[in-house]
Amino acid sequence: MGSTVTYDPSKPVAFYDLDEHEHPEGHSTMLGFWIYLMSDCLIFAILFACYAVLGGNYAAGPGPKDLFELPLVALNTAMLLFSSITYGFAMLSMQRGSKGQVLGWLFVTLLFGLAFLGIELYEFAHLIHEGATPQRSAFLSAFFTLVGTHGLHVTFGSIWLVTMMVQVSQKGLIAANQRRLMCLSLFWHFLDVIWIGVFTFVYLMGMLR
Repeated sequence: MGSTVTYDPSKPVAFYDLDEHEHPEGHSTMLGFWIYLMSDCLIFAILFACYAVLGGNYAAGPGPKDLFELPLVALNTAMLLFSSITYGFAMLSMQRGSKGQVLGWLFVTLLFGLAFLGIELYEFAHLIHEGATPQRSAFLSAFFTLVGTHGLHVTFGSIWLVTMMVQVSQKGLIAANQRRLMCLSLFWHFLDVIWIGVFTFVYLMGMLR
């Protein structure tokens, strides 16, 4: 015969586990930041798609061969690539626990980032001075939107760099700061990868059209 279960009204029936599961410290932060990066990938994918559709519509105006200065763009690309290298050195210094070296490499990374932004602003100002404004054609609208959005990300990344330099100088390489530095590392290298796509798809392929 099978056993029977006797219901005791004095004891509450547990339909779910009330015990909270253990979560590694910082796990939710890294997961959330990866989700943010994936959403940012979708944004840039849409902008690249828009440029692919609109990039050939010049409205009888200037095209990439008339506007782009590849030596200047190559210099700008080098600034961002060097900034990724120096940020890598900052992460290596963090693993060694060297607070001073981390701050030094973050400062050098910031200088490269600001140089990138300065060259990009010069390029935008030169294009606008030549009459190549975003309203001139669909090509220029797509160009300014894509490149400008990336530049805006670099601007926020530079502000984040300054913030991290202040936090590291005040509180040192505590676990929270190391986690934040890792998130910023993902963000900064992500911007580097996006810019390589911009340099190839917008500038190099534009000059071949």
